[in-house]
Amino acid sequence: MTTSAYIHIPFCRQKCFYCSFVSYPCPKIIPDYLRALKKEIRHFYKGENLKTLYLGGGTPSILQAKEIESIISLLNFSDETEVTMEMNPEFIDKKYLAEIQSLGINRLSIGCQSFDSEILAAIGRKHTVKDVEFVVKTAQDLGFDNISLDFIYGLPAQTLKSFTNDLKRAKNFGIQHISLYGLKIDEGCYFYKNPPKNIADEDLQADMYLKAIETLADFEHYEISNFAHHGFHSRHNLNYWDNENYYGFGAAAHGFENGVRYSNFENSQEYIENCLEKSYRHSLSFQEKLEEEIFLGFRRASGINSEKINEKFSINFDEKYSKILEKYSRLGYLENASGNWKLTNSGILVSNVILSEFLE
Repeated sequence: MTTSAYIHIPFCRQKCFYCSFVSYPCPKIIPDYLRALKKEIRHFYKGENLKTLYLGGGTPSILQAKEIESIISLLNFSDETEVTMEMNPEFIDKKYLAEIQSLGINRLSIGCQSFDSEILAAIGRKHTVKDVEFVVKTAQDLGFDNISLDFIYGLPAQTLKSFTNDLKRAKNFGIQHISLYGLKIDEGCYFYKNPPKNIADEDLQADMYLKAIETLADFEHYEISNFAHHGFHSRHNLNYWDNENYYGFGAAAHGFENGVRYSNFENSQEYIENCLEKSYRHSLSFQEKLEEEIFLGFRRASGINSEKINEKFSINFDEKYSKILEKYSRLGYLENASGNWKLTNSGILVSNVILSEFLE
């Protein structure tokens, strides 16, 4: 059974300079896109009562409330469902927040990135610091009690002190969740062809990440990039990291159902014309399922439980990977706590190297 759904809204007023996600500043095609999206949902959705629903982008808040309603009204969910909506804080007013709240949106993920106005301008963000403050305060006044802020570290001209101050300021807002992402300049983004000056090197990014863990010590560091107060872990993202089924609706959306990973067409026009077809579909082999379980498990702070993975895959995890586990335990990058193997803070910094050794 599939009880989580991701819906991709790929529209933005302007693409941020660091962004390589599938998004486009093409509002004229929104009506055609929404028709295709609803057609896809009607065709593939099996009517389950959803435990989590996530509207991501792009910028979902670029849509009118009635447009959002026309999408999510096709799905079954209740007051117990975690319904997350990503938003950029510019052009958001109290009326809009009240409207989406009435539709069942109960968790907000707000793209903040920084509280430094000069940095925001340098990375192509259109919102101001006051916009963030207004949206958070207004949402809280309306009764939203599950709010997350996104930050990026390693931005142009950002210092360890300024990043730390950003996190301290965010904590003072009384929010429940913070997500942190190191700046990565991937092919396809503006910065790839126009490299910015004064970006952090790997050592400074590592220092920023470790300082964030220290600064957010009163939050639970429950996943590599995510921190939350108790009871406010992103249930939708935990579904990913627990390797459970989820629907993926919309252009470039990925889904996972019954051992099959799939994705939709990325090009907007191609998606609109082929919304009932998948650009990619792959049935995972036993080894691929095991490797994904390991990769996703090590993203969580709780790590991998040897007993559970042994039962699920009929293996002896400690024995099968003994050389890797011993090697990185000796280096201080892995630790075993009550049968759970997990990355240490220093291990997180080299997690890609460690995880690559589990791949066959």
